Amino acid sequence: MWPHRGISLQAPILPEKEGEIHIIDFDDENNIINKNVLLHQAGEIWHISASPADRGVLATCYNRTSDSKVLTCAAVWRMPKELESGSHESPDDSSSTAQTLELLCHLDNTAHSNMACVVWEPMGDGKKIISLADNHILLWDLQESSSQAVLASSASLGGKGQLKFTSGRWSPHHNCTQVATANDTTLRGWDTRSMSQIYCIENAHGQLVRDLDFNPNKQYYLASCGDDCKVKFWDTRNVTEPVKTLEEHSHWVWNVRYNHSHDQLVLTGSSDSRVILSNMVSISSEPFGHLVDDDDISDQEDHRSEEKSKEPLQDNVIATYEEHEDSVYAVDWSSADPWLFASLSYDGRLVINRVPRALKYHILL
Repeated sequence: MWPHRGISLQAPILPEKEGEIHIIDFDDENNIINKNVLLHQAGEIWHISASPADRGVLATCYNRTSDSKVLTCAAVWRMPKELESGSHESPDDSSSTAQTLELLCHLDNTAHSNMACVVWEPMGDGKKIISLADNHILLWDLQESSSQAVLASSASLGGKGQLKFTSGRWSPHHNCTQVATANDTTLRGWDTRSMSQIYCIENAHGQLVRDLDFNPNKQYYLASCGDDCKVKFWDTRNVTEPVKTLEEHSHWVWNVRYNHSHDQLVLTGSSDSRVILSNMVSISSEPFGHLVDDDDISDQEDHRSEEKSKEPLQDNVIATYEEHEDSVYAVDWSSADPWLFASLSYDGRLVINRVPRALKYHILL
């Protein structure tokens, strides 16, 4: 995931080590990638998320052994001050030493077992955070400069069997009062004010749901992906069937991400080692695209062009990226440059790509 401060990526890319976070800085002008390493001595990282309000704060979910049992815990950390300003070593500097994260607070899970992920409130002061632990959804208030986490409210999945959350996403709409979660093949919506369920999509996917994302520009629209190799788009006001379904991947789809500015652009990453950039313009906030420049059409074509502009544009796959040789577990857009995105695979390979220039200008002009 990309922190809000610019073209930087934070990701645990060396799982064989005790625990590291690599702060990646991309020099766009010179096409150079620089990095700094932060030690995460608490344990092996499974999930990481950056605060949208404080560029130096992040949360991790990690493994910890207690009484011969492996637990997944969660904590909030601050990176060293000098890294917040974007000061990074050159790629050839092998003498640089790793620095250590400062622990701000633990999200105490002694009563709620294993943490699956941590989700920050997308707007506001960065003091509200949700964690998903087994079948519990927990809302925390971060106090005293994030040095203390107080459990504000919680809810639990009901039903038969051992239900466990796998992922979640906080909606930027509705004054940030709604959260979507996935457990097994089911999607659920929650009202954070009452921690009550507001919608449920059973059998949303044929197999496990891996990830979710809200359309940043269009209320009620939610994307999901899973082990059935599909990406589905939902209108949460009518959940009887998806609005659209993509079936471009040949193995589990681990990630789906809307572009923050141009919501017709959707990224997906999969265990088939591919990253796919799709143009979902028909269900975007601009389904009719942009009018053709009047200078480029003759008087005889004016009427025909106006009629054509009233027809929704067609969805399509823009590009398939095959630079990875292993499962792609993470994809995300830069929050500083809407045309830049990154992908990360199991073997630790990080790839940075751009939206094709022709498409960029087609969207802008």
